[in-house]
Amino acid sequence: MIFSVTLVALAFSLSDSDGGGDFGFSDRIQVVDIEGTLLDSRFYLEQLKRYEDSASVSGILLNINSPGGDVAVSQELWAEVRRLREEKGKVVVAYLSSVGASGAYYVACGADRIVANPGTVVGSIGVIAEWLNYGELLEWAKLSNIVFKSGEFKDTGTSTRSLTPNEQEYFQGLIDDMYSQFVEAVASGRKLDIEQVREFADGRVFTGREAAKRDMIDEVGNFQDALDLTARLAGVLGKPRLIQLRRERVTLLDVFTGDISRVFPFAGRTLDSRIRFQYLWK
Repeated sequence: MIFSVTLVALAFSLSDSDGGGDFGFSDRIQVVDIEGTLLDSRFYLEQLKRYEDSASVSGILLNINSPGGDVAVSQELWAEVRRLREEKGKVVVAYLSSVGASGAYYVACGADRIVANPGTVVGSIGVIAEWLNYGELLEWAKLSNIVFKSGEFKDTGTSTRSLTPNEQEYFQGLIDDMYSQFVEAVASGRKLDIEQVREFADGRVFTGREAAKRDMIDEVGNFQDALDLTARLAGVLGKPRLIQLRRERVTLLDVFTGDISRVFPFAGRTLDSRIRFQYLWK
C-alpha cells in the first residue's frame, strides 16, 4: 500500500483544461515548469510544442528550478526555445526561482530575457563527467575482466581499469568541446563576447544579484515580475490568462500496464557505471 501511494504522489502526465486549440484571444501566457535534474527532454518538448501554432498564446514563461543535467537534453531544450522565438514568433522569458544552474542556465540563455531572485543560484557554466571505477575491487577478488575491442578507445571509460594517458587526453578533448558549445550559447544569448563569458564560466555559481552585475541575467525580480515582463513583451493588454499544465494522478495499475517512461524519465535507465557528460551543478 505504501509503495502504490508513493508512485501516485510522484507520477504525472500532460493535460490541461483548455485543450490545444486556438482560443480566439491573444491574452494567454503559457507557463512551462522546468524542475529537477534534466534527464529526458520529451516531457518539456511536448509542453513547448503544444501551442506553437496557436495565435492565442504569444508568450511563454519558463519557470526554472533546476541544477541542470545531461548535455544533450539541455541543448535540445535550448534549441527548441530558440526555434519558438525565431520561427514561431513567440516571446520567451526565463524565470530562475531557487536554482538556475549549468544546463538549466543553458536553456534560459535561449530566452528573450532572464529574471532571477536576488538570492537565486545562477551559473555553474561547465561540463562534468564521472563514473565509478572498481578495478581494484576486481583485483582484490582475484577476478579478471576480459575485453576484445576493435580500436584503442572502444572501451574508454570502462569501470574495470584506470584511464591511459591517451584516453585522458581523448576525454578532455570531448569535455573541452562541450564546454566551448556552452560558452558560445551563453555569449550568443546574452550578447556578450566569448572572452567576457569565459571570465565567469569556470564552474562557479553566483547569486541573482551578482549574476545581474555580470549581465548573466536581465533583471532581479520574482515570478510576478517575470510574468509582467512576458506579458509586456508579448503585447498582452491587461491581466494575462495563464495556461499551466496540471499534474494528473497515475495509479499503480498504470505503472504496471502502461509506458511510464514519459512520467518517470529515469525508468528505462539501468544502474550501470557508464560515463555521462553533464551540464550539472553538484
